[in-house]
Amino acid sequence: MLHEDGFRALDRHECLRLLAKVPVGRVVYTLQALPAVLPVNFSLDSDSSVLLRTSARSELVRAVDGAVVAFEADDFDATTRSGWSVVVTGQATVVTEPGEQQRLERTGPRSWIVTDGVFVRIEAEMITGREITGSRGGTDGSLNP
Repeated sequence: MLHEDGFRALDRHECLRLLAKVPVGRVVYTLQALPAVLPVNFSLDSDSSVLLRTSARSELVRAVDGAVVAFEADDFDATTRSGWSVVVTGQATVVTEPGEQQRLERTGPRSWIVTDGVFVRIEAEMITGREITGSRGGTDGSLNP
């Protein structure tokens, strides 16, 4: 259903299908009481949670383990003025169970920079998304209609 604002809401299934198509998203978390955003490569697990891999000593691990975070990924085409954005919200945890760590070593995401690290799981407690399928906005280049 296309809303008056020119965007179409995406259901959970569509959101997950689109997330599986892109390699990079952004983790949104709190750092020293301020919002922080960090681009990361990721993958989806079989339970729809978002997985990423990072250094066990990273600031990200210290900030997100046990916290509720958001994860956002998108894809846009400026020429056709179309695209989508998906946000996953849920608790982030460092994977510590040895069997799960071994499974993710085989199936989880490969960090672009860390060769030996920990896996962070973001539970998909809430998934929202929206899509814009063409030009409705002004000429200022914004997505706002």
